[in-house]
Amino acid sequence: MREYSALKMSSIPAGARVAAPEVGPDRVTLDDPAFAVMTDLRNVPAASTTPGEPITKAHAQMIQRGVRLLFVLDANATLQGVITATDLLGEKPIRFMRDRGVTHNEITVADIMTPASMLEAIPIQDVAQMRVGHIVATHKSVRRQHLMVVEEGGRRVRGLFSAAQIARQLGLELQTMEVAQTFADVEAALSR
Repeated sequence: MREYSALKMSSIPAGARVAAPEVGPDRVTLDDPAFAVMTDLRNVPAASTTPGEPITKAHAQMIQRGVRLLFVLDANATLQGVITATDLLGEKPIRFMRDRGVTHNEITVADIMTPASMLEAIPIQDVAQMRVGHIVATHKSVRRQHLMVVEEGGRRVRGLFSAAQIARQLGLELQTMEVAQTFADVEAALSR
């Protein structure tokens, strides 16, 4: 068995402070590696819910975690789908109530989530070759607020790109990213 030596201890000086989390994500440019704006699920626990959870609880969890997407996992932690703030606050619950004759409190995550069979993702090996600008262009092309990153041939979701987070890291308002029609529009907004 390998032996380890003890580390040298020192006293803490008067006036020492306790470290606090850095405020906000680091700023990036369109030429920075895409990994600079990816939420790596190996480092940040995925925000998740279950299919049977009432949507009111899922929404409360989003607010508590400060996220706009929850992974929907079954009892075996297998991905069943995703649910977004847009799903919860948009027309889906209203249509479901009208079509099924139920109250808002009776709607579950499974009733309005996007099932896993309809999800698309970017392979992690492709992300390794991309820049932030590629991610912005992909968000615009597919018109989604979130892009998933997978590994192991798609068998595991490894990361997530959020348009809102990228906008913050670029120093843009999210509105600017949503309204901009071309990559040039985003670059123009960055140069202001």
